[in-house]
Amino acid sequence: MNHFKISTMSKIENIFEKIKNSNRESLNPPAEGLITFLNNFSYLKARENLGTYSDFDRIYCDGFFLCLLIRIIGVECKRVSFDMTSLAPLVFGDAERKRKTVYLVGGEPGVVERANQVLSREFPRILVVGTRHGYFNDNSERMEALKNICSIKPDIVVVGMGAVIQEDFLKSLKTCGWRGAGYTCGGFFHQTAKSGIEYYPKWVDRLNLRWLYRIIDEPKLFKRYFFYYPLSLIMFFYDVSLFSFKSGGK
Repeated sequence: MNHFKISTMSKIENIFEKIKNSNRESLNPPAEGLITFLNNFSYLKARENLGTYSDFDRIYCDGFFLCLLIRIIGVECKRVSFDMTSLAPLVFGDAERKRKTVYLVGGEPGVVERANQVLSREFPRILVVGTRHGYFNDNSERMEALKNICSIKPDIVVVGMGAVIQEDFLKSLKTCGWRGAGYTCGGFFHQTAKSGIEYYPKWVDRLNLRWLYRIIDEPKLFKRYFFYYPLSLIMFFYDVSLFSFKSGGK
């Protein structure tokens, strides 16, 4: 293998190692660190942006299918998502109890504010010190938002902007000097603003049919599940085969 390919595979292996280590960690929210989540779709994105994901402290598997694939190769894995069926109530509940300050970023204009209203009813003592939508006209506006958050110094920042964009935002926030616990949350704000505190019906969550429910609720996701998910399956096992080849060559 050439040096570039070996370097790339080392970074992918690093992501797998972080997934494994994250599953060994308690789900208790940390005081500091960057936390993100991978499903089959964002796995493809992560492969193209390895430097971004390698800077995260914890990487969890968000999605039944990716968890299944990782278990197949012998790595212990459990589904952890930033939604109300998983990690979100732990993060917000901990913020309430310990009086941590929270900043919410993401979604279209107005979405994060509506989500905040829903969350404030569920967690009435939560200290949300700021909200902002996830769209920027240019890099200057983005930098202004980053500096504003840094000046407020929230203990927790939750960012929902879509795969890679949200990870880049948290990385930039850390580079600007912010220290705290940063979480990516994908479509959590949109789901909460639209459907309230429980986006998924309990039977959907119990049967691991969240993917099907999301397709019905958001038909635009059809391509993601029926084109990109099969592609990610191919790329996943391609990556695993290279791990094996590399290990066998040592």
